[in-house]
Amino acid sequence: MNEGIRLLGTDEPLPMELLLEADPSEEMISRYITDSRILAAEENGRMIGVCVVLAVSPEIAEIKNIAVAERARGRGIAKSLIKEAAVYAKREKFSAIEIGTGNSSLDQLALYQKCGFRIAAVERDFFTRHYPKPIFENGIQCRDMIRLQYKL
Repeated sequence: MNEGIRLLGTDEPLPMELLLEADPSEEMISRYITDSRILAAEENGRMIGVCVVLAVSPEIAEIKNIAVAERARGRGIAKSLIKEAAVYAKREKFSAIEIGTGNSSLDQLALYQKCGFRIAAVERDFFTRHYPKPIFENGIQCRDMIRLQYKL
C-alpha cells in the first residue's frame, strides 16, 4: 500500500470535496486557501485527507481546515495530519499552532486535546455571524468557535 503525507503543489487542483467536508462554505474556504499550504494524505494514489495551514502572524500558524474522507476515518489519519502540520509549522519557525472548531464538534474537540492542544479562547456566535444557514452537529447548534493552541 502506497501511502503518506505530502505538501500539495501550488499548481495542483484543490481537493474541494474534502475541504467542504470540514467547512461547508466555498466562500469561507476561498478567503484562506490562496495564502495557505495544504498537506495531503494519500493512499494508493488517492487523496484521503487534507490539512490546510495558514500563517496568521509571524509567530502563529493556524490549521484552517482538516478533513478525512469518510471511507478512511477511524484510522488515525487526522492525528497524523495534525502531527505533520506541527512539524511543518516548527520547521517554518512558528512558536505555536492553533485550530478552531465549533462548540458542537465533540469528536474534533476530543481529538485536538488528545494531540496536545489546549483551549485558548471562545469566539461567541462565530458560526451564526459567518454562515447563512444554521449548522447542527450531535444534536447541538454550532454557534461558537472554540480556539485551541499547541505550543511548539
